Amino acid sequence: MENKIIFFGDSLVAGYGLQNPSTESIPALISEKLKQQGLNYEVINAGISGDTTSSALSRLDEVLKEKPGIFILELGANDFLRGISPLLILTNLQNIISRVKLACPGAAILLLGIELPDWATGLHQGDYTEIFSALAHKNNIELVPSFLKNVAGIRSLNMPDGVHPLKEGYAIAAENIWPVLYGVIQSRQK
Repeated sequence: MENKIIFFGDSLVAGYGLQNPSTESIPALISEKLKQQGLNYEVINAGISGDTTSSALSRLDEVLKEKPGIFILELGANDFLRGISPLLILTNLQNIISRVKLACPGAAILLLGIELPDWATGLHQGDYTEIFSALAHKNNIELVPSFLKNVAGIRSLNMPDGVHPLKEGYAIAAENIWPVLYGVIQSRQK
């Protein structure tokens, strides 16, 4: 069993704006939690600021060479901000999931959903919100419905851009992810 966890995503995984992403980003915080629990996993931060579901597809094969045991997928926010259609986002995320399953058949996949902030209104908001639960259901993978719950839209937890969390916000996001990830780890050990 491969003991690698890959966080594949955008600036929210990369730790954009943090003083020290190697200790303060979500993957770093999760790595610390794993150590505290005595769980021997190598956590790889494969987040790139500005990544979209399309650009991420082009770098996926390189990342999958690491042969993860758990693949955590966090993408879609930049697509939404650029006005990319929900259908294209869904298609790209499905392609990523399918390629992970093909390249690493034993890997568990955890999808990180995101709620749109209040200021993000538009014709496709409803379509966008349904993407993550639809993908999780179709692919029988675990989902954190909103990994930025209690962070998104809260000014004191976010940078002035209103999009990227501060250190305290990333800590809450890691806590949102942890119970579901821990469940995935437990089920892999059975």
